[in-house]
Amino acid sequence: MKSFSSLDVAKAAVRVSMTSSRQEEEQLIKDLNRQGIQVTAVDIGGNLIQSIPKIIERAIIAARKTHVTKESCVLDGAVAGAARDAIMQVSMKATGLNAGGKISIARCGEHLTVCVFLSIGLLHLDDVVIGLAHRSVPATL
Repeated sequence: MKSFSSLDVAKAAVRVSMTSSRQEEEQLIKDLNRQGIQVTAVDIGGNLIQSIPKIIERAIIAARKTHVTKESCVLDGAVAGAARDAIMQVSMKATGLNAGGKISIARCGEHLTVCVFLSIGLLHLDDVVIGLAHRSVPATL
C-alpha cells in the first residue's frame, strides 16, 4: 500500500466534503478507500454556532460507524478536536446565520483530517467557507 502524506489526506477530506451528490460522494469514498485512505462524510445544517456539539458528535459517530476510526479515547478526541478547530475557522462568517454543507473525516496511518465545507447565508445571498484541521494519531489504533 502506498504511503500518504498529511497533505494527501487533507486533499481527500476536502474533495469528499465538496461532492454535490450522495452518489458522487459514495463513488469518491470507494476510490479513496481502494487507494488506502479511509474517508467518511456527514451532512450538517442549521445555526452553526448552536449546533457545534451536535456536529462534533456526528463526526465522531460517522468516523466510528464507517471504520475510519474505532472506539478509542485517543481517536475520538482527535476527531473532536480537529472538528472543533475546523468549525472555529468558519464560525466568524456563520455567527447568527444558517449554514448547510458537509463535514468529512479522512484518515491514513497516523494522519487524520477533518474538513468542514459550508454554504452560509440568508435567502440567496450565500457565502462559501471551508475549514480544515489535522491531527496525528497512532497508526496502530
